Amino acid sequence: MSSVIKTKFCAGISDISDSYSGFIIDQWGVLHDGDKPYSGVVECLKELKARKKHIIILSNSGKRAEENKERLKKIGIGPSLYDQIMTSGEMTWQGLRSRDEGIFEGLGQKAYVISRGGDRSIIAGLDIEVVEDPALADFLVIAGTDAPEKTLEDYEAALKICVRKRLTALCANPDSRGVMGSQSIMGPGTLARRYQDFGGVVHFIGKPHQPIFKHCMKIFQEHNIFPGETIMIGDALAHDILGGQLVNIDTCLVKTGLHAPSFKNAKTPASIDKALELLAVQFNGVRPKYLVGSLRWGNPLPDRKHKKRGV
Repeated sequence: MSSVIKTKFCAGISDISDSYSGFIIDQWGVLHDGDKPYSGVVECLKELKARKKHIIILSNSGKRAEENKERLKKIGIGPSLYDQIMTSGEMTWQGLRSRDEGIFEGLGQKAYVISRGGDRSIIAGLDIEVVEDPALADFLVIAGTDAPEKTLEDYEAALKICVRKRLTALCANPDSRGVMGSQSIMGPGTLARRYQDFGGVVHFIGKPHQPIFKHCMKIFQEHNIFPGETIMIGDALAHDILGGQLVNIDTCLVKTGLHAPSFKNAKTPASIDKALELLAVQFNGVRPKYLVGSLRWGNPLPDRKHKKRGV
């Protein structure tokens, strides 16, 4: 069980890369902080691609894959550094288009959408009308929040109207908290759970729920990469690490991102292990197989500097 996993502390991804062919890597908090890539990320991705690793960037983003691709490109993470992007927003869009799975059947054609900055891309190109009044909606889509400008309380009036109408909600980003720069902000998952508190029905699309992981693993299997050769790298125990464990693949937690404050004063192996154990207690014993400081290849430069010629 996850509670008895003994986590191995790694200097970098180079410590584990030879053991895996498929890498599922979270986006926010692992690759970047919302503004720029973390130090060493681009170099690490280059090293993985040079070793013919297949990389899927998996994000609980309410935006579609193509939009995330453009966002990554703008901050310096180009498409040559990975193979594919899959987002919870993409899975939601595809489900709403095909309507061939249980949770998407019978939703109706009018949606009330809660998103960041009024973004409507999650239903763009679909035969769905976005309504501004939740009382006129057939279903609810929760794709983002305007935190920190808006608080949970700012959304409660609309959520209560949706509950009274007994609208089914699709949460296209299950993250309870998000990373923006050095700040942790309220995620769409928090709104979805408040909707449940009010008595509403919510279908969560994304990590840690199995469908999105199984979709990634199906892609890997098309390239003859199987679960035993696959690892999930993320910054959140509740989404990335738990999700990986639920589909029986190995996991690696980075100390950047969501849990960074928990490791801030942990400098020795004993104190790092204690911080990790405290986190595991908070998240029902979920613990990763590996722990790294950040998504960096390692620290090879000092070794090379001191390496003698011909050795």
